[in-house]
Amino acid sequence: MSCDPSALAMAGIRGLSPYQAGKPIEELQRELGIAKVIKLASNENPLGPSPRVLEACQRALPELHRYPDSNGFGLKRALADRLGVEPAMLTLGNGSNDVLDLVARAFLGPGRAAVFSQHGFIVYPIATQACGARAIVVPARAWGHDLQAMAAAVTDDTAVVFVANPNNPTGTWVSDAELRAFLAQVPPRVIVVLDEAYIEYAAVDGFPDGIELLAEFPNLIVTRTFSKAYGLSGLRVGYGVSSPAIADLLNRVRAPFNVNSLGLVAAEAALADADYLARGRAANAAGMLQLEQGLQALGLDWIPSAGNFLAVDMGTEAMPLYQALLQQGVIVRPVGVYQMPRHLRITVGLEHENRLLLDALAHCLESGA
Repeated sequence: MSCDPSALAMAGIRGLSPYQAGKPIEELQRELGIAKVIKLASNENPLGPSPRVLEACQRALPELHRYPDSNGFGLKRALADRLGVEPAMLTLGNGSNDVLDLVARAFLGPGRAAVFSQHGFIVYPIATQACGARAIVVPARAWGHDLQAMAAAVTDDTAVVFVANPNNPTGTWVSDAELRAFLAQVPPRVIVVLDEAYIEYAAVDGFPDGIELLAEFPNLIVTRTFSKAYGLSGLRVGYGVSSPAIADLLNRVRAPFNVNSLGLVAAEAALADADYLARGRAANAAGMLQLEQGLQALGLDWIPSAGNFLAVDMGTEAMPLYQALLQQGVIVRPVGVYQMPRHLRITVGLEHENRLLLDALAHCLESGA
């Protein structure tokens, strides 16, 4: 008698769709035989890694036969000094995505619910459903978080609220005043996750710093990453900052050695390289302006963004344009899974990459793709 193995999985797992990452450059080259490809799909830092990071990784290579420091002492010490927090408040993750999953595993499950916004980061519903919890999706306001509606949506069984600032894929943000008012409304028994994966790019007046709110709101967890502004997407290093009590719970469910040796030394080196971070911010500001001016010339609209990407309204269903851009050797990100079928998310690249993207987009629009 045969048995379908999928029937043995939890119902939430059976109903999940796998996370769809941006198409790799090598995959498009294989599929279409295109030698020159630019990727503006995954919000990666176009500068490449810091030279200080490469040097640190080179020095660490002879010790790859050793397990990494599971507690991440050196990186935690550097982060604690930079952020003005205690090491006991830190949880390291395989990217901030890992920390989000740890939160779900620690605080969600059957009979509990999580609140998040429409058009919010896709990991929130995935982590919620995987744990068997109920998702409460609050309609967006102007493509962003409606914090008042999210606070009102908290129910007796709500255990976690996810807030992304800036939000991916829309680039929208909430102000310090808005965030403080929201946190004051959420019951202390509810964990609030403030996802700040793109905060280093947020050059907006009145933008909040979640670390400064931790002392006032002990139910707050702030998550950040080295994948974006610090240029370490390939090494997957992120972290959470919270009260020591919450961090202790997260570290109980954290897998041993969840951050590899190269990731630990690379993140510590990246954190110390202030010049690299400043160059990345400057390149992003210049590239954002270049894209906005080019998109305006093409008659396209976009959602104002505090990140390193733009969600661009193509005026019609966007998948044909996405496919046409692939034929031109340009990879961007369709966001239909976020209930945004007319938009493509475009990462800010280097000057020549942005120019190639705009030229390819103009060609596709003129040809009626």
